[in-house]
Amino acid sequence: MHTDPLADILRALRLMGGVFLEAELAAPWCVVSQVEPGDCAGFNPVPRHFIAYHYVCAGEMLLQVEGEAPVRVAAGDIVMLPRNDAHRLGSDTRLKPLPAAELVQPPGEGAPLARLAHGEGTPAAHFFCGFLAHDHPDDPLLVALPRVLRLGVANTTTGQWIESSLRFAALGMSAGEDVSPARLGRLAELLFVEAVRQYLRDPDAPGQGWLAGLRDPMVGQALALMHGQRERAWTTETLAREVGLSRSAFAERFTGLVGEPPMRYLSQWRLRQAARRLVETSDPIARIASDAGYESEPAFHRAFKRAHQTTPAGWRKQHAPASPA
Repeated sequence: MHTDPLADILRALRLMGGVFLEAELAAPWCVVSQVEPGDCAGFNPVPRHFIAYHYVCAGEMLLQVEGEAPVRVAAGDIVMLPRNDAHRLGSDTRLKPLPAAELVQPPGEGAPLARLAHGEGTPAAHFFCGFLAHDHPDDPLLVALPRVLRLGVANTTTGQWIESSLRFAALGMSAGEDVSPARLGRLAELLFVEAVRQYLRDPDAPGQGWLAGLRDPMVGQALALMHGQRERAWTTETLAREVGLSRSAFAERFTGLVGEPPMRYLSQWRLRQAARRLVETSDPIARIASDAGYESEPAFHRAFKRAHQTTPAGWRKQHAPASPA
């Protein structure tokens, strides 16, 4: 039996990570930030979707996304944006943003990271900007999380290890040392796991919906199985057996927390993944149907048309990238 639903669901996301910018800014300052494909040098192919994060080494700053109050982030904090929302960073987010493109110094010999510097005197904030790349923008975990997650890494045993690892990597990058991309990626993934765990422990987090299901030991295990092994011919009975409940008790518990029966949830999840693959890959429709758990291509066609009012081939054609003029 699985023992860590969150880790299983994140493995299914297949996150890759990196760090692309070191910043030192003296007050007053304000910049607009959002991870762009150009920040992902070395990734092939370039990722389509991102989780942005900032790690503050020294000082403090404010972070604000449109429509929400600013969040104060201090030394030893990591702040993550699960859906890569554009956001303001600054000593005062009400200031007119600086032209960041004019302030960034590109990576060079002995300086593996781009660098953003502004102002005289002791920096008010020294931080690193990084990202987690993925290809699942409609994943229920990413959709359900708030727009901003703040993680105080110095306050837990795991956090202390994460902070020391980040500081070690940051010092190495500052000194121009070759820090393994794989190591940075794994570290960023651990950061995200810890940030989500802290959020799930928050008593003020939503009491119903997908995240409430993830917090539940039985429903969380079922969600992990569906996400990690979506090609299996799951039924309500087999899922109930895996998590140690009767069929009726499992169905009632899942529906009460997630808001829909387990098989409807699984079908919609599979079809969302199939729709994405039809647009983003050239995989044969038969393979996509099989990977989505359908025993035959006609059955997949019928289910897809019910969900999207068009056939898989029609969906692929409708959403194909426009040809250059």
